[in-house]
This record gives sequence, C-alpha cells and structure tokens, in this order.
Amino acid sequence: MAEGTIKKITDKGFGFISLGNGKDLFFHSSAVQGASFDDLREGQKVTFTEGRGQKGPCAENVSPA
Repeated sequence: MAEGTIKKITDKGFGFISLGNGKDLFFHSSAVQGASFDDLREGQKVTFTEGRGQKGPCAENVSPA
C-alpha cells in the first residue's frame, strides 16, 4: 500500500491525497475503509492503493495510517 497525506477534503464527498512528489490523487468517500469520511482531516496520513477511475488515476481503499 502507498502512503500519502490528505491535502483537501470537500463537503461534496471527495478529496485529494498528496503523494509528496508534487502529484495529487483524487479519492471519493466510497473509497474510505476503516473510518468514516467525516472523520478524515486535512494533513492526516493515510494509506491507499492506486486505482483507475473514469477520469484517470484515483486512490482506493483509503484508510488512516
């Protein structure tokens, strides 16, 4: 599993994870595992697997580190 930091969370049920190399990955609230989407905070470390969404790369199986 890869690790990253939550860069931004929206009130529309999605957010972005910073990979630390200048790139960000989109994630949807349905991809969160082991926690509620509402419990996640910007700046929080998470683990995830990289997947492929309709519009490009995205994070799947997102869980707090």
